[in-house]
Amino acid sequence: MDEKKPKTELLDELEKGPWPSFVTEIKKATETSPMATDLLGQLELSYHERKGHWKHGGIVGVLGYGGGVIGRYSDVPEQFPNIAHFHTIRINQPSGWFYTSDSLRTLCNIWERHGSGLTNMHGSTGDIVFLGTRTEELEPVFKELTEAGFDLGGSGSAMRTPSCCVGEARCEWACYDTMKLCNDLTQAYQDELHRPSFPYKFKIKCAGCPNDCVAAEARADLSVIGIWKDDIQQDDEAVAKYAAEGLDIQRDVCDKCPTRCMSWNGELTINNRECVRCMHCINVMPKALRPGVEKGAALLIGSKAPIVQGALLSSVLVPFVPQEELFDTIKELISRVWEFWDEYGKNRERVGELIQRVGMANFLDAIGLDPVPQMVTAPRDNPYIYFQKKSENE
Repeated sequence: MDEKKPKTELLDELEKGPWPSFVTEIKKATETSPMATDLLGQLELSYHERKGHWKHGGIVGVLGYGGGVIGRYSDVPEQFPNIAHFHTIRINQPSGWFYTSDSLRTLCNIWERHGSGLTNMHGSTGDIVFLGTRTEELEPVFKELTEAGFDLGGSGSAMRTPSCCVGEARCEWACYDTMKLCNDLTQAYQDELHRPSFPYKFKIKCAGCPNDCVAAEARADLSVIGIWKDDIQQDDEAVAKYAAEGLDIQRDVCDKCPTRCMSWNGELTINNRECVRCMHCINVMPKALRPGVEKGAALLIGSKAPIVQGALLSSVLVPFVPQEELFDTIKELISRVWEFWDEYGKNRERVGELIQRVGMANFLDAIGLDPVPQMVTAPRDNPYIYFQKKSENE
């Protein structure tokens, strides 16, 4: 190893095994980037001392934007001067993460000129992430990005960059155009994206079907999950062919249905009134079963990762919205949710945590929605929606 490069006995352990390693990628970047060399050195130091050496030294950004740049500084700059500043830039990704080769080369060239050359494709919110640059390089990076047709994503207490699966572009199960909706929402909420004004972050993720390939149900404050309202489309000949080819339909399909709404006795019967649209049967027999014809999306609210409080999964807010009404419905719903959250949310309190604190019944009343049965997962076990009986005088 070159004398200028740090010894990395502990980091080297992360390169062992069959899986990809970020250490390997950083080592490759050291061939052209002094920042990557110092980054390896500081990481190794952190592993030895079991202590992080990043500090937050103040707010940094670009002119006119309050978000999109995460400030990061080393607390040992005398040892690693090339990463004394190591700011992260979030860039709004194209819907469905579709790129041309030219656009990827453009992004990489910009970053090699102005930063470490290290990227994360993509962050958990969906953004393209540029890892590591100095304060004086922020404006030049932003200028070149905007000239190339890219914009910064969200960070801080703002609406985060909306993201979506590829939807109808490549997936036969998509129940609405995820990429169009994601783009329309991104364009509609530019001010909320770039100028933080919320109690905390707000994420929107668009999944084309209940397979939820963007994990919206676990990570988004507002999840748009593609769904159908009518019956599953069923091809009995194709079902029989699956059985003839050795698929155990009773064991692998019917017994794994969460509501046991399917039965098999040489012919597949589906009680569609009990179907919860989990997609299992469709995933197992894609040539025999398909989503219904009446397509749209369910709107769910309140999920998040375990940061301030524990992790939350989404709760159903609107069970079904036809695909042609999605954009207008979401805008109207968001305006009500944001108004209540802005008024009653505490600092760094996500929407899901607010709902936990005030109760779902009070939240629904505040935003003007009536409770529906789909909001209750187990009414005899955990009734968080209370239906009040009318008095005799009413």
